[in-house]
Amino acid sequence: MPILSFSDWKTRLSGEGMALPVRPSNSAITKAGIGGFLAIATVALIGYFGGNPLVLGSFGASCVLVFGYPDSPFSQPRNVFFGHVISSAIGLLCLTLLGPAWWAMALAVALAIMAMMALRIVHPPAGSNPVIVFLSMPGWGFLVFPTLCGALLICVVALVYNNLSRTSPYPKYW
Repeated sequence: MPILSFSDWKTRLSGEGMALPVRPSNSAITKAGIGGFLAIATVALIGYFGGNPLVLGSFGASCVLVFGYPDSPFSQPRNVFFGHVISSAIGLLCLTLLGPAWWAMALAVALAIMAMMALRIVHPPAGSNPVIVFLSMPGWGFLVFPTLCGALLICVVALVYNNLSRTSPYPKYW
């Protein structure tokens, strides 16, 4: 990597002068909020009555993408589901093999990013799952409850809600 001068940094950090993104319509904003509410409510309620917590902090960010920007590649069900599962599995594997060291957590995040990119299942909120694993230090059951079940429920709610509330189909691909 080249060494940048102060002037180079100043130029790079000043931005490119692009305009802000277009503000979504009030209808789109409302629909996204309702979708996020329904998804997290479903995951939390089923977890509550099933006796297993199914909510991860990263699921809130998943809802931003899935309901606010459902046409994005990051928002497609395969990315949501497999991104969460792969990232949690990598976090658990690194925690098990390397222990709860700071560098192991960093390595787990790096490996999760690389795996999601290589497998074409990038879902940015899932990148936080290895961090969640290292902070909570769960057992391997974490892969099923909350990761797999919670991600699956979000996908199911997204499939139903996005197809009922929008004119364009969801998902864009499997």
